Amino acid sequence: MPESPSKTVYDNTRQNPPSPNEFLKSSLARIQKVQSHLDSSPRGTRMKGKVCIITGAGSLKGIGRATAFLFAHEGAAHLYLSDYDPTHLSDLRHNLEEKYPDVKVTTSAFDAASEKDVVAVCEQAFQEEGRLDVFFANAGWASRDMLSNTDAKTFMESMRINALSCFLALKYASSWMAKTNASRGKELGGGSIILTASIAGLRSGAGTVDYSAAKAAVNSMAKTGANQLARTGVRVNSICPGLIETGMTSDTFEYAKTRGSQGKIGQLNPLGRWAVAEEIAQMALFLASDDSSYVNGQNIAVDGGLSSSHPVVPGRWA
Repeated sequence: MPESPSKTVYDNTRQNPPSPNEFLKSSLARIQKVQSHLDSSPRGTRMKGKVCIITGAGSLKGIGRATAFLFAHEGAAHLYLSDYDPTHLSDLRHNLEEKYPDVKVTTSAFDAASEKDVVAVCEQAFQEEGRLDVFFANAGWASRDMLSNTDAKTFMESMRINALSCFLALKYASSWMAKTNASRGKELGGGSIILTASIAGLRSGAGTVDYSAAKAAVNSMAKTGANQLARTGVRVNSICPGLIETGMTSDTFEYAKTRGSQGKIGQLNPLGRWAVAEEIAQMALFLASDDSSYVNGQNIAVDGGLSSSHPVVPGRWA
């Protein structure tokens, strides 16, 4: 007699799985290929003629910076790039202009949660280019304290930087995007607003209480915003990254490297590895381009599959 279903053990593990060192080596090779793909890829046209604003673009390992290079590679007309910290903005503009001389680049240091500054950059883009097509509200900040040590000031600062910045982008960019300007090649109103959220905004286990609450608010704004802007041609979506190697997570990665446990980073997701900013930039490109013309009001996880499953005993149900 066969075993009853309740006693059946499903073993879907590989017969000859790679050793941890072999898997780490292959993961690093994959990541290196991702990070260098623009060096060997021909220029594209997916962003041709588009005027784009990206906040949080200053970090050397950041999603905003990676997205700026990808948008330029795909033919964006003008990139307005900002960060609260001006340290690397000048070099960013220089590097972009040197590599993509046909793309206009404007950089400015401001607080993405400042209403005055968000209004100003949207107005500047429209006045100079006659159109606004993409606003990637990417600025963010992560706290580190557990619930018992988190005070009200930290909670509200997390909401201000992570959520208010997205609200301001949603409110003010949408009004300019909806405008037409045939003289600048925009016969139909519309555009794409992209909000950087997090899988921490989908469920517990990926961030502090205040950070997770703020990112959940961002995910909600992507849905409510899409419906508030119905029939304007303006789409709103959020990206929910998983574990990404950026300036924000650098301490985690450096600590793992010093302990010799780098290969364990990201081991809980089906791909078994972490991601880099360039992989999130690819989703931003999709959402910014006309390729996603019917994608609206979505919270899209880019997490190696981490959020696809409940916790399981390895080899039993997964």
